[in-house]
Amino acid sequence: MRRVTSPQNPRLTEARRLAQSSRDRRKTGRCVLEGEHLVAVYCERIGPPETLIVVEEALADPRVRALADGVPAADALVVPRRLFEEIGTLPAEVGVLAIVRTPRPALPPPADFCLLLEDIQDPGNVGAILRTAAAAGVQQALLSRHCAFAWSPKVLRAGQGAHFLLTIVEDVDLEGWAASFRSRNGRVLALVAQGGTDLYRTALRGPLAIAVGNEGAGLSARLLAAATDPVTIPMPGRTESLNAAAAAAVALFECVRQRHLSHD
Repeated sequence: MRRVTSPQNPRLTEARRLAQSSRDRRKTGRCVLEGEHLVAVYCERIGPPETLIVVEEALADPRVRALADGVPAADALVVPRRLFEEIGTLPAEVGVLAIVRTPRPALPPPADFCLLLEDIQDPGNVGAILRTAAAAGVQQALLSRHCAFAWSPKVLRAGQGAHFLLTIVEDVDLEGWAASFRSRNGRVLALVAQGGTDLYRTALRGPLAIAVGNEGAGLSARLLAAATDPVTIPMPGRTESLNAAAAAAVALFECVRQRHLSHD
């Protein structure tokens, strides 16, 4: 490990720029992971980061020390609190951050359990949905062009490592993908606030994709037309609709429930 005390250190300058600028993250194809848990999931699933930056005091934590020891010495920087606080978006108490290449997978053949996110713009919602999807066993999450950037710090924090547990592809033509999925005997379920088939009366087995729309406008008419089944979550209360992340969680885990029952 290298101890760094100068704010002009090139790697610290790069980390500061990436943490603060979405444009630079997209341009360079790199993102910032903050916190021991997120960095640990990346290391376990992908490998060592390009750069690991650790607060001096955090090395007393065995988990952080193990992360630092698992990175080539030239790529692990130990810094004082004041420098760490100038870089990341979280307090120095998080102890560690990493610079990694943003995964950019090509669009793979459709899996049996997929999630489509159309124009969901709140980073917290996108991250929470990805976390739920990973927990539910979703294999692929496909995001439309106008979704929040999946690799922004807020989405990554809300995802809590989910990004490295499923395949995420951005800027996808969801209507075209849905048509291709249907041609392979897949079903695309479109979550709608009203007027769809009762979610709990819908068979959710076999190749399946769940489509979740924008927080305010819902799914576009084009994607609704490309779907096979509009489905609605029954709400006996007086609320008009659920938050996008909550609706996705209900639908995905109803899929889990039915699939488990089919294996009993």
